[in-house]
Amino acid sequence: MEPQYTVLARRFRPQTFSEVVGQERVAQTLRNAIHEGRVAHAYLFTGARGVGKTSMARIFAKALNCPFVKDGVPCNECEQCRGISVGQDVDVSEIDGASNRGIDDIRSLRANVNIKSMRSKYKVYIIDEVHMLTKEAFNALLKTLEEPPPMVKFVFCTTEANKVPDTILSRCQRFDFGTISTDNITIRLRQLAEAEGFRVDEAALDLVARRAAGSMRDSQSLFDQLLAFGSEHITSADVHRLLGTAPDDRLTGLIDALIDRRRDEALVRLDDALREGVQLEAFTDQLVAYFRDLLVAACGAGDVPLLSVGNECREILQQQSQRWGLQTIATGMQILAESKARMQRVSYGRALAELALVRISLLEDLDRLDDLIAQLKGGVVVSQVATAVPRNINANQGAGSSPPPTLPAPQTLSSRSTPTGQAEKKNDVVAPLVPKAAPGPVPNVNDSNLEQKPKFEWKPGCEKDLQSIIADRLNDIAGTSVRRASSLAIIGPNVLEFSIPINYDVERKTLERPDTVVRLESILAEVVGQPIRVRFRSAEAVGQVPKPSAVAAPVNRTQIVDEPEDAYLQQVTGVFGVKSWKVKDLVVEAVESDSTETQSE
Repeated sequence: MEPQYTVLARRFRPQTFSEVVGQERVAQTLRNAIHEGRVAHAYLFTGARGVGKTSMARIFAKALNCPFVKDGVPCNECEQCRGISVGQDVDVSEIDGASNRGIDDIRSLRANVNIKSMRSKYKVYIIDEVHMLTKEAFNALLKTLEEPPPMVKFVFCTTEANKVPDTILSRCQRFDFGTISTDNITIRLRQLAEAEGFRVDEAALDLVARRAAGSMRDSQSLFDQLLAFGSEHITSADVHRLLGTAPDDRLTGLIDALIDRRRDEALVRLDDALREGVQLEAFTDQLVAYFRDLLVAACGAGDVPLLSVGNECREILQQQSQRWGLQTIATGMQILAESKARMQRVSYGRALAELALVRISLLEDLDRLDDLIAQLKGGVVVSQVATAVPRNINANQGAGSSPPPTLPAPQTLSSRSTPTGQAEKKNDVVAPLVPKAAPGPVPNVNDSNLEQKPKFEWKPGCEKDLQSIIADRLNDIAGTSVRRASSLAIIGPNVLEFSIPINYDVERKTLERPDTVVRLESILAEVVGQPIRVRFRSAEAVGQVPKPSAVAAPVNRTQIVDEPEDAYLQQVTGVFGVKSWKVKDLVVEAVESDSTETQSE
């Protein structure tokens, strides 16, 4: 009978604290706690998948129960250590929280907690994926977790600590396991290759380590598959064939085509990759990771590791990031990420990938556009052929001073040309050229002959003209509100008061808004030539008739009319065949109303 094969992740599982790669901080803390006798009753290990949480829990249980433990390190030779390593020790229970998540399972655990351990010093309960327990199960565990028997320890492992109730978290010592670096994974994979008797290229080890994305177990699973797939000598080409990914030179060539806007070449490179067996999903992931590396290079973070290509391609990434610019790279990465998200829900993923590549090739030089916008906001007029001249010249500059420095003019909105040096195709966006102005002397701003802008004379009696000027300057609802003001009055040397009728209270509230007040005072300062403050008051409506203090009871006068004199009533009589009309005249002693109430019989 042939012996059963055991996967690498189980055969080379860490057995001591020092063998857990990338978690030295957690290992040292647990060793010190055991050595000094400061072991808590409950621990929570949280982190990404495959970073050593369950392995650390087993090692911790061995260090607690090993009779030959030294400085917190188990011997791994005694019966207790061997039983815990294979998960068969009677005093160390490993519970799967996903399949034992109900309240009945926790009740069974509570009943067994008070039973004394068989042969070890401590009873240890390791609950994996503890976040899968139900709310009722967590509540049933609270009291036992808070006051367990003195020789019982709990170790909870989870990848989603946010789903664990706060009442549980507050009763545990929490340890966060970080992802494992690519270099540490590469070192570990090299050790496994030597132990298995395989010769693996460094480029192949680096590819597997990057693909694992910080998970040691994922890297070992991929490496185990690679050893079964390849021969005794494994190269990077074997890894690409296994994973369905593209080599580094294919990625760099595709990005060069996008930067130079060779859309045809970019689509051909994508087609060639798919024909050679590259999987579309894996290739899209590689492109997203490549744009991430370009983003890192554009930001100048040289110490941050690359995810898509090897370190030998860092110089190429640096050159491409300088040619493209940070803004363009960020926009292209966003386009790819959106396309990747949409590809998971449709059956036409290739069309979306091709659309994303074409959209990226159409991106303008966004960094250059940002510079132009910043120049415009700073008061600089940029032309396409002529030099850029500041709008406002410093008044203190003398006639003999040299003119301000000129800015280089961009050629077009699209700052690059095609690789052959020819102009862009006619469907590309090209900014219109501005004719160059004839050269001439720069006018002296101190010249007294220059026409000065006249200022409005600030004096009583000019309020009507001032109201018209302000209303003309405001072309929105604020201007309409100014026109509806009944009057304007100059109060004091620098205050203008607006009188708003009571029946236009909405207009007054519009003018009293802080932004509108700022606009009004800015216009007044520009027109008058001095700072002016505005204020508003409510006034009686123009032509409003005061209500009588006392109104007498109306007197009714009623008469029957066969043929009314009113033309409208005559038309109604003819249309509807009304025979007669009863007319009531309401007469009031104080105020006589002109309205007449009529009704037909």
